[in-house]
Amino acid sequence: MLIKSNLPTLDRYLLRQLVPPFAIALGTMLVALLLERLLTLFNHLASSGSSIATLLSLLSDLLPHYMGLALPAALCIAIFMTVNRMSDHNEIDVLCAGHISLLRISQPYIKVGAILAVLSVFLYGYIQPIARYDYREGFYFARHTGWAPHLQSDMFASTSSTTMLTADHVDQGGSRLKNIFIRNLKNNGKAELITAPRGLLTLSERDQATQLDLWDGVIVHVNTPDLPDDNHVTITHFEHIARIIERTRSRQAFRSRGDDEREMTTPELLQALHHGSPRISYIVLRSELDFRLTRAISIMFIPLLTIAFAVGRKRRKSVIGQIMLAIILVGFNEILLFGHSMATNGKASVWLTLWAPEIIFCVGCTIALLARSQVSWRHGHRHTAQEA
Repeated sequence: MLIKSNLPTLDRYLLRQLVPPFAIALGTMLVALLLERLLTLFNHLASSGSSIATLLSLLSDLLPHYMGLALPAALCIAIFMTVNRMSDHNEIDVLCAGHISLLRISQPYIKVGAILAVLSVFLYGYIQPIARYDYREGFYFARHTGWAPHLQSDMFASTSSTTMLTADHVDQGGSRLKNIFIRNLKNNGKAELITAPRGLLTLSERDQATQLDLWDGVIVHVNTPDLPDDNHVTITHFEHIARIIERTRSRQAFRSRGDDEREMTTPELLQALHHGSPRISYIVLRSELDFRLTRAISIMFIPLLTIAFAVGRKRRKSVIGQIMLAIILVGFNEILLFGHSMATNGKASVWLTLWAPEIIFCVGCTIALLARSQVSWRHGHRHTAQEA
């Protein structure tokens, strides 16, 4: 009973040491990755007059993609920092001297890796494909719909086929206007002329169009020259009006999801593999499915390799282990990406380009931990014998 009560305590202690560095590493990597894309999106969307809400929506659609990159890296960093600190403080030696092997110490971290691997199957197979399509759709509409609320002084802008707008002065932001003139041709042959000393151009999220607010102006309704029978003119003074310059009636629907295999969920890939797809070949579907599975499975073995390199030798403060670990993980990821590309192009089989590196990586991680565990076990018993 004493041993059973101590084991969960050890697990809780090990996991408690893991959580802070994992959260910090994951958050830092996500922020760094999103900031790089944030600048690119901001440059693209600023030219089309999109709002901050649109930018944030696109960033949220990118989050699952970067989560798939940051999750295994954060797990590796957190486990390495935790185990290496315990090794430097002789905690690993004390546990091994107490007949607790490195394999036993690794169990909580291996379980965490297995849980993250299962979650990654859902992340890679469902969340990422849906989010990728939502991002492409949102970016398409942000770039190709609506009218950008940016003008220049004394510039005539055709905001639609029937509306022309100009202003004597426009500020550097392109949204605050002075001495505005608008001509709007109606379907009944009449023209609407609007003048105002000041105005403001904004993007209306409710109407998905450009909204023009005018103050202290005049609206003149007149007939066009082709209607000589009715020369009635109506003049209206106003304090404030808001006009929608261009609604998105002509907004074309974005293509349907599934034209790209990366936008298909794993159940959809399995269904397409079974019944066939008219747009995507069997080789492309199979390579995408196997690529997702190999990425998810490899996460489960990252703790094994990380712990093997994190338990350092005494009196040798070397960074060779960290460098080797980074090279192995980055190299393995690049091999999977290259193998996925080769399999997609039909130049090689998925068994050779994806599953062979996967098996080598998983077996190598297991052997590395077993070898390190034997070394730590012998060192712990030698330390106990010297103390005796």
